[in-house]
Amino acid sequence: MVTAPGPRVRDAALSLPAAELPAYIYDLTALATHAAAVRAALPPRVELYYAAKANPEPRILAALAPHTDGFEVASGGELAHVAEAVPGHPLAFGGPGKTPAEIAGALDRGVRRLHVESAHELRVLAHLAAGRPARTGPVRVLLRFNLAVPPGLLAGGALAMGGRPSPFGLDPGEADAAVRMLTDGSCPGLEFAGVHAHLASGLAAPELAAVAAAVADWSAALARRRGVALRELNVGGGMHVDYADPAARFDWAGYGTALGRVASAHPGVALRIEPGRALTAYCGWYATEVLDVKRSHGEEFAVVRGGTHHLRTPAARGHDQPCAVLPVPDWPHPWPRPEGGPGPVTLAGQLCTPKDVLARAVPAPGIRAGDRVVFALAGAYAWNISHHDFLMHPHPTVRFAGGTGADATAGEGPADPG
Repeated sequence: MVTAPGPRVRDAALSLPAAELPAYIYDLTALATHAAAVRAALPPRVELYYAAKANPEPRILAALAPHTDGFEVASGGELAHVAEAVPGHPLAFGGPGKTPAEIAGALDRGVRRLHVESAHELRVLAHLAAGRPARTGPVRVLLRFNLAVPPGLLAGGALAMGGRPSPFGLDPGEADAAVRMLTDGSCPGLEFAGVHAHLASGLAAPELAAVAAAVADWSAALARRRGVALRELNVGGGMHVDYADPAARFDWAGYGTALGRVASAHPGVALRIEPGRALTAYCGWYATEVLDVKRSHGEEFAVVRGGTHHLRTPAARGHDQPCAVLPVPDWPHPWPRPEGGPGPVTLAGQLCTPKDVLARAVPAPGIRAGDRVVFALAGAYAWNISHHDFLMHPHPTVRFAGGTGADATAGEGPADPG
């Protein structure tokens, strides 16, 4: 899929010296515009938290902060990183396998909203919270449940997170016992706030809205059964991002309307969503340079600087990353310049593995060594999930396009995985 960048990204990609490639280029203006549109599409009673795991780059977090109600973190490292990058913003601490030290660190930082994934984790949290003075009232607990996905909703490339054996969340059969622990005095310092359920990823707006409605109804029934108030409901993220057709965006307006109906059916409940990929994927580009062009058994290959050790997404998801080739007329070397033919080309990286492929069948007639290639949808689950040091190639640099003031176009050194 050929996807042309806008002028800000194109100019940045072409202006970088070869020694500073590959580079991640983040368009902060595009990010802020997109985040503002998402926020505007949501009803006032729906809170928007950004799942920092998608891309924890500090300037990404800062650009999102004015348009979000808080940030979801899933480790002690993410918690410390986000708290430093956007101080003062509300945090929700989730994720399986929290260590006692991470839970204690969250409490010491004043985090007062935790997603609890098991009865054991609830007991650990209760013990640690009891040994610390309450700063701003009790710790608000959202119990994460591994609920079944409503039938008929998992189509295409959707990934089920719930409804099957998994390490995520509590089994629904433990629901009454878990709520009882929070309401019978056995967990002093903790307060049942509500339910968290992230059941699937890669869903379109109608399917994701149906999941939210089902989770809300199940949670309300649990609260009525236990005679407790349901004040918060976190239905997670999972918005579809189409790597085969980047122009086909998630229907935020339709989703917002549907969430409004869910909120109206459950008055007094704060509804919360946690998008990650769907907020930042579109603002990021992975820019690199063609090193060589060759034919092998009748197929054409272009080898680029970097590869899947920088941009793991296509290998992890089994797709071709959308991209565009930017021709470069100048050739500064004394040796001949390799050039491709009229046919499609496979864009491969520098790693010693046949899996190091970024995109196949790219229509790039006449592609030459020295040309630049920019890969779209690289703003989420890209650099931060990649196997950075395999073969010990240099890390990519990071550049920012757009923005104002401190967010204006600027350059930085090698990417920092932290």
